[in-house]
Amino acid sequence: MGEHAKIFPGFWPYGDQVILGCIHKVGLGRFKGLVSTTAFLFLFSFPIIQGSPLAHMSFTSRSNKKPHERVEFPLNCSVATLQGKKCPNKYPSVFEPDESSTETCPDYFRWIHQDLQLWKTSGITEDMIERGKASAHFRLVIVGGNVYVEKYTRPYQTRDVFTKWGILQLLRLYPGKVPDLDILFYSGDETKIMRSDYQGPNSTLAPPLAEVNIMPWEDMLRAIKKGRKRTKWEQREPYAFWKGSTWSVSKKYILACDSMTLMIKPRYFDFFSRSMMPMQHYWPIRRQDKCRDLKFAVEWGNNHTQQAQDIGKAGSKFIEEILTMRNVYDYMFHLLNEYSKLLKYKPTVPSKARRICVESTACKQKGVWKEFLFQSLVKSPSHKPPCELPPPYEPQAIQASMDKIANIDKQVENWGNVYWNKLNDTNQ
Repeated sequence: MGEHAKIFPGFWPYGDQVILGCIHKVGLGRFKGLVSTTAFLFLFSFPIIQGSPLAHMSFTSRSNKKPHERVEFPLNCSVATLQGKKCPNKYPSVFEPDESSTETCPDYFRWIHQDLQLWKTSGITEDMIERGKASAHFRLVIVGGNVYVEKYTRPYQTRDVFTKWGILQLLRLYPGKVPDLDILFYSGDETKIMRSDYQGPNSTLAPPLAEVNIMPWEDMLRAIKKGRKRTKWEQREPYAFWKGSTWSVSKKYILACDSMTLMIKPRYFDFFSRSMMPMQHYWPIRRQDKCRDLKFAVEWGNNHTQQAQDIGKAGSKFIEEILTMRNVYDYMFHLLNEYSKLLKYKPTVPSKARRICVESTACKQKGVWKEFLFQSLVKSPSHKPPCELPPPYEPQAIQASMDKIANIDKQVENWGNVYWNKLNDTNQ
């Protein structure tokens, strides 16, 4: 357990214990001058392919046409299901959405093409999957709209539960649309497959997949938005807060809190974070000089309170607008759909795999697990198709974005150098 000072009202913080090593260097007293610029510092430890999100409820169409007749997917917690003997045989396999309501996906969906680029030429063979089993916690196969899982080793805590649950909800949201596929999942904290193992001019990393392991995202976001309204930004008490250790998927919760986030330069990315810009959505912190950067960020925030507030609000707005559950599901759909196109074989059910469904997953749970699963259950198919996947980025556009981020980071670093030089001159 870490230590903590006074927490901002309405916040759910997840810090980085590295801040403990900074306190004796910069002095906690200097933190107390910060007028709600932020109190969060965190690292990322995002594995190659982590779990999928807890889903949310039902979706409705925004089309002006007469809505389709609502179809409910019942949850059958019968005795047989509770005993884990079988899943219902009659799940809806098709749906008829309003094609006129199709929208273009958010810009960060373009990264799906880039993330799968590694296998564009070779494709993904069954032999690759077989050889990858040694690095996976489980194998998930979709055949004919049904989900089958073959377990290899015990996953960390409940990450596998929510990974499978998210995919089951995707199948309920878009019945008949998710293609057959065969994929391996590793749910640990540390990176399992290193970039150094894939050298070359066109090398890339495997695609990140969203994971949620607390209350359903839309419920959590509503709670955060309610909490941050309890006290006006200018009246929030300026205290640093840290507790516990790093958490790899805490970024969206922290950004939603409406205060400027101090973000350590990530080694790995969430599926949405590459569309974020420093000094627009967050304040960048270098990995190799965290303590000095943190102190300067606090000083800058004390002297530029309006800009700090604007950055905090822009980060929250970004999360609220682009990270809707509709977008999360559509990202999952397109990532899995594009992945399936790379398979060089027809997926079949492994001999040791067992079928899973919402009944076998949710009905046997108890307490808060069952509560969250039922809250996040997709009860009806979508009234509109997934958003349209935009084309990949041009290489020049990717380079331009990287250059822009690097230039902004360098500018912040230069500001910090000026600050420290003046401070050293004053102390001499």
